[in-house]
Amino acid sequence: MKVTQEKLPASQIGLEIEITPEMSKNAYEQVIQKYIRSANIPGFRKGKVPRQILIQRLGRNYVKAMALDNLINDCLEKAREQEQINAIGQFDLVTEFEELVKDFEPGKEMAFSAKVDVEPEAKVNDYKGLVVKAEEAKYDQAQLDEFLEERRSEKATLIPVEGRAAQLGDVAIVDFEGIISSETEGEEPKEVPGGKAQDFQMELKEGQFIPGFIEGVVGINLEETKEISVQFPEEYGEPELAGKPAVFTITLKELKEKELPELDDDFAQEISEFETLAELREFMEKKFTKEKEEQTKQNKEIAIVNELVTHLEVELPETLIKNEVQQMLAQSAMELSQYGIDVKELFSSDKLPEMQERSRPEAIERLKRDWAIKAVAKEESIEVNEEEIVAESAKVMGQLQGKDVDPDRLREVVTEDLLKEKTIKWLEENGTVELVPEGTLNQDSEIDEATETIVEVESESEIDEATETIVEVEAETVATVENPQ
Repeated sequence: MKVTQEKLPASQIGLEIEITPEMSKNAYEQVIQKYIRSANIPGFRKGKVPRQILIQRLGRNYVKAMALDNLINDCLEKAREQEQINAIGQFDLVTEFEELVKDFEPGKEMAFSAKVDVEPEAKVNDYKGLVVKAEEAKYDQAQLDEFLEERRSEKATLIPVEGRAAQLGDVAIVDFEGIISSETEGEEPKEVPGGKAQDFQMELKEGQFIPGFIEGVVGINLEETKEISVQFPEEYGEPELAGKPAVFTITLKELKEKELPELDDDFAQEISEFETLAELREFMEKKFTKEKEEQTKQNKEIAIVNELVTHLEVELPETLIKNEVQQMLAQSAMELSQYGIDVKELFSSDKLPEMQERSRPEAIERLKRDWAIKAVAKEESIEVNEEEIVAESAKVMGQLQGKDVDPDRLREVVTEDLLKEKTIKWLEENGTVELVPEGTLNQDSEIDEATETIVEVESESEIDEATETIVEVEAETVATVENPQ
């Protein structure tokens, strides 16, 4: 067997394989002998079927196709080993199989072509001395104040209110019903799907629901009924409601105001394990400070890697991209299932192709980041030793107690993470990172792309349902009136 190798675009290797007459003859004979031993043909004992009768019964083209299929698979595996091809994915036959069957003659030489994806050859140019800017996240006293006020609000006592209209900060109990406004004269108004509720409790807080809804409730008196005109945002998750004008009829049935607990030691004991408010403040200040330091570290890493990718030269094979997309969707399915989402419905066969296509750009960006880091690590001989892997694996296992963990997969992930961490640290030490005030750079999108995210699924409303909603309301109602995140 002769193998000629050719380098193709998109990290593929092409193979031209020439098969000897002996190989083609043996492959054909193996199929014949297999069926002679196993065929049940009336009038003949098992294993005693004459050769020509068997071929006539099976069809010569069928026998040739079976022989070719076995021969091609065997040759490709031998070629992989012989040429030391680091293949990812399966070989694709370039020569049409039907043509090969047509031309195949046992005992005669033949040739066929195939191709396969291989690991890409990544190269990063001018990676030493990278100069980047990153936002420095700093702890602000207002963060602690906001935290304490939120906890006070959660522990507030609701006191019935009479003699005044609803105002921001109140908790209202309402009945409401919504209709979609007619856009053409004579058109019958339609009910807003899920836009009807009774004894619905809501906190009158700006930004909680669709624009205009809270503002419309403010100013209503007890037992008063009012019509509120609103418009659903253009980016609203439900396509039939996006951008549509609607009218909600709202009746205020009860009104309550929050009586906040005193901010003292008793309050600290109620919401934490600390005896005094001072101890709680000290603990939370340290916690928030550490979080900001971690955020600054992440901002620096993101800035470095994003700049590094601009210096990357790589052709990503299709197999890698598809595998990355599948991993992203699998992780999304797992995360969404934890919130009670029916992932079988969400990831149904008719929706999956579109979701795969929408996930593709992010998959490519992730792969570029990974291969840029790998290229630098290889060039600079940055490695992770066994002691580091064992120590980090033990640390992770301690955090995952009680969970079923694949040790081989854990080792692989830990090794990759440690190598990334070391490589980014090397790049930082051999480059320049300028810290700038928080909010100076537009890093939101970069952070989203550089960290683990739930990929976009069927609609924004499904993501909203899968994450923590701002307020707890009936599931059907929240899909209609909650402001999409």
